[in-house]
Amino acid sequence: MGAVPRWSYDADIVATGDSTEPTAQRAVRAAYARIAAADRPEVWITLRAEADVLAEAAALDALPAATRAALPLFGATLAVKDNVDVAGLPTTAACPAYAYTPSESAPAVQRLVDAGALVLGKTNLDQFATGLVGTRSPYGAVRDAHRPEFVSGGSSSGSGVAVALGLVDLAIATDTAGSGRVPAAFGGIVGIKATRGVVPVRGVVPAARELDCVTIFAPELTAAERAIAIMAGPDAQDPLSRTFPDDAPLAAPPAPVVAVPDAAQLGDLTDDARAAFAATVTRVGAAGAEVVGINLEPFLEAARLLYDGALVADRYAAVGEFIDDHPDDVDPTVGAIIRAAGDITATQYLRDVERVERLKVKALDALSAAGVHALLLPTTTAQPTIAAVAADPVQTNRRLGIYTNFCNLFDMAAVAVPAGTADGGRFGVMALAPAFHDRVAVDVARLAEAPPPPPDDDGELVADAAAETAPAHAGPILGPPATELLVIGAHRRGQPLHHQLTTLGARFVATVRTAPAYRMYALNTEPPKPGLVRVSPGNDGGTGIEGELYALPAAALGSFLAALPAPMTLGAVTLSDGRTVVGFGCESAALAGAPDITHHGSWLAYLAATGAAAELPA
Repeated sequence: MGAVPRWSYDADIVATGDSTEPTAQRAVRAAYARIAAADRPEVWITLRAEADVLAEAAALDALPAATRAALPLFGATLAVKDNVDVAGLPTTAACPAYAYTPSESAPAVQRLVDAGALVLGKTNLDQFATGLVGTRSPYGAVRDAHRPEFVSGGSSSGSGVAVALGLVDLAIATDTAGSGRVPAAFGGIVGIKATRGVVPVRGVVPAARELDCVTIFAPELTAAERAIAIMAGPDAQDPLSRTFPDDAPLAAPPAPVVAVPDAAQLGDLTDDARAAFAATVTRVGAAGAEVVGINLEPFLEAARLLYDGALVADRYAAVGEFIDDHPDDVDPTVGAIIRAAGDITATQYLRDVERVERLKVKALDALSAAGVHALLLPTTTAQPTIAAVAADPVQTNRRLGIYTNFCNLFDMAAVAVPAGTADGGRFGVMALAPAFHDRVAVDVARLAEAPPPPPDDDGELVADAAAETAPAHAGPILGPPATELLVIGAHRRGQPLHHQLTTLGARFVATVRTAPAYRMYALNTEPPKPGLVRVSPGNDGGTGIEGELYALPAAALGSFLAALPAPMTLGAVTLSDGRTVVGFGCESAALAGAPDITHHGSWLAYLAATGAAAELPA
């Protein structure tokens, strides 16, 4: 198998017009060559003609260099699960009799295309997204990327394997009960499921309408983050669309509190998987997180209710009438599950909805009381063989959702990442956080993520880091609107007031320098702080001062300003690249007698030179 695809775009090469510039057309040709070499026809329901995709790639390549540089996904190859609409391509939900051809793409797809991605085709799935195994399809069982006798996980099976085999850079999936996470675990890739409604579900064949989420698969976390942030955003035509609150955190704190279940509640794992999970917990703790125990039972009880209770009636509401009218056109297992759901009464359904709400309050209150920022769990249980699923299709499938089913019921965000190996296959974990704390889940998942897998037999990595050569223009950040804030002194990392930023959910962006138009003074404050002053135009005494740039939730800026003590102020600061951001200044009266320390170039350099750094708390 060929090496995993890399984004063809490189901002510096494009900007200079270097003759070695990779092109979108070259990326497409390479992707189709990998698809042919992989010989996995069951991955695709519809694979577009290479010539058609090359024509779209040529149009991208013909764009002006500045336009290409502004596309965060320029030349990224994309697969789309075939229950999500792509304009002009049939949507089948893995049921040929259900097929229709939409005239417009789902917003989640269109946003990636507008960012420069190229759709190669539609991928296989468990019919009507009902299943976690990837075998319930007339287009064939989707085999695991690494061990073909095993299931790939579903229902987003084709999308998961397309990424795990390195056929595409990104793949759109959906997740109602775990379909955007179980295939990630078995494939050794990343799956991000944002808070319900953050990514529009318009243009998606419903499975359980209020629980459905559109998700993303990628070889590694940075690529997945970039894509899901582009997919996110309100949709006026989607009644389930939601936006991030202005005060939603943009980052986990430096030492997040991470809850893990007691070992006794992991009895569904094999000994090897329990050891892999224990190693992951150790890795998270070593990375600076505080690990605490949590009783998982309320979560597990809710998970059981999703399919063992009346909530499965949502499935019948979605496609039950079609299945009743087409009994010979549906997968027998899928048909039996959905038809049975049609017998559930409204009373039974409402009782289980109430039970889930009570369990949700109990479970999330327990996390809150313990100061927990994220919950860390194994993504799923042991990976079954295709033969085992055929022998017992319902119970084998049910076991795979033990740790995933409750997530959307409890309105949580989840990030699934590879975390090593177990039982001869890949092992994955997921970080879960309350609604709209998506960035916290991403940051904790990064602590849990294992190093890349070893090379395959041909010496080439599978699911390697596709973002190594990803666009320098990273695109939007997943989360609420953010204000860029420059700090140059006591709020920098390792300094005594840094906690004021992290408490507000601020996210470090980069170490930067101001335009060469500022002077810096050591103010007589407690704790010591620098004062930044802009010099008059034409004054040659200014220089660039080093600082740190943070993304701060927009609503948090007011709180930050309200708590700001004299003589500090906030105002416009110009950076060396010409951008204007919010930054610290000071009242002019505070400069009287304050030493001019501009020549040090940064507050940290001044502290080091004077020995003051050793006196400050870390």
